[in-house]
Amino acid sequence: MKPDVSSSVLIPFVITLLFSFLWATSAHTHEDFLQCLTLHTGTSTSSISQVIYTPANSSYLYVLEFSIQNPRFSTPATPKPLVIITPLHISQIQASIKCSQKHGMQIRVRSGGHDYEGLSYVSYVPFVIIDLINIRSINVDVENGTAWVEAGAIIGEVYYRIAEKSRNFGFPAGLCPTVGVGGHFSGGAYDTLLRKYGLAADNIVDAQMIDVKGRILDRESMGEDLFWAIRGGGGASFGGIVKWEIKLVHVPSIVTVFTVNRNLEQNATKLVHWWQYVADKLDVDLFIRVILSAANSSQEGRRTIQASFNSLYLGGIDNLLSLMQESFPELGLVREDCSEMSWIESTLYFAGFPSGESLDVLLSRTPLTRPTFFKAKSDYVMEPIPEVGLEGIWERFYQKEAKEAELILSPYGGRMSEILESAIPFPHRVGNIYKIQRLVNWEEEGIVASERHISWIRRLYSYMVAYVSKSPGAAYINYSDLDIGTNSKEGNTSYRQASTWGTKYFKSNFNRLVHVKTMVDPTNFFKNEQSIPALSS
Repeated sequence: MKPDVSSSVLIPFVITLLFSFLWATSAHTHEDFLQCLTLHTGTSTSSISQVIYTPANSSYLYVLEFSIQNPRFSTPATPKPLVIITPLHISQIQASIKCSQKHGMQIRVRSGGHDYEGLSYVSYVPFVIIDLINIRSINVDVENGTAWVEAGAIIGEVYYRIAEKSRNFGFPAGLCPTVGVGGHFSGGAYDTLLRKYGLAADNIVDAQMIDVKGRILDRESMGEDLFWAIRGGGGASFGGIVKWEIKLVHVPSIVTVFTVNRNLEQNATKLVHWWQYVADKLDVDLFIRVILSAANSSQEGRRTIQASFNSLYLGGIDNLLSLMQESFPELGLVREDCSEMSWIESTLYFAGFPSGESLDVLLSRTPLTRPTFFKAKSDYVMEPIPEVGLEGIWERFYQKEAKEAELILSPYGGRMSEILESAIPFPHRVGNIYKIQRLVNWEEEGIVASERHISWIRRLYSYMVAYVSKSPGAAYINYSDLDIGTNSKEGNTSYRQASTWGTKYFKSNFNRLVHVKTMVDPTNFFKNEQSIPALSS
């Protein structure tokens, strides 16, 4: 009788063997690639080798794994790069792009490694990672209210450097300080300033990128079509983003934050239901999101749902209490729930740091908590979900796979409703009450555990289809989700195939993105499982 060899054991083993073979057979490719880099950077082999890591290098795995923020893509079966480059100069990025083309390798450009599907550091064909960890300078110009930010900088560094120069400026970059700005800004990016100032991409005034020909382009030389495309269309489809020029936004010297928790026994269902009617209509200085999760009930052995109303107000407590009494008295906000602080201190609050923490933590590229396995799915809501619909969500949160799951509801309205859908590729504007981010986390290793938790979030997604935007549905590209459609694993695709996911991320802007891609990268060199297709390819 033949032994039963589980596919969950056999498949990773076969993949590992395959990539071991690829590494072995590509040794000469690596040597050729190294020589090519030396030639194109005009430096010695010993000099360029200081920023190159191959599987033969003792630091290779450390460099690879340092910026992997989702352990789902850090297993023995995960494809590994033939070479990792950590450039110190832009010329080394140019050379990497030229040499990758010449030697038939794909590239993945990684800023902070937070891509939800690992697209910035995983490929299923021979590939190179350009890790921008050393390309991270930030120059803040308070007089003109702008800053140049290199693509390898993280959000925390951006906030820290702005606050270093002025406490009256901020930027709507994001809530997680370890996210790299290169890819993040190119997909839109937002935080608690969303309703007042829009997205990070709405506040970008210039950029530098390297195109498929290895040229450094700024806004003037790339032209308005390409500049439009990289602000919300995902920069990885068009070239390598090197730096952004951002327009800083004004923040008051005092802001107020609060987090009010309510469970089902405290009327959470009715509060979340009513929040949907007011969240997008509140004063633009007031942002209240809702974080939903399962929690232990006060009744022993029972579970409940906790709704956390998590807020930033651009002003003091007195004005906030007055506004809340006017707009959302049902929440029962009281002075004791609120804390006044500076805007820069509020970025620590929303990142989960304890009160009184030094601002220096914003400079760390290491997340506050150890990354766990996760899967996420996004949606947009244009009509309030009825109470019976919310109760169906609660039922699914009682399942064991949802122990570490969350639903994050982020309100729109305000500035988001004023900006046209076609202003940049990010199209989710007027008519959207809020965006949903569904997250499921788990710590158990192995394919079986992953499949069980991913199946749970897919079931939740399917249940909610009746309550979210439809035809063709909507999603946020920075919460990348390969379930909604993909190109081939090699990155090749057709317009029709790519439009299944492209219209969810970009709606009618997808057509213009395809047009720009066809102009600037006609051979489709810059590609992944969800990159914009070039018609000519």
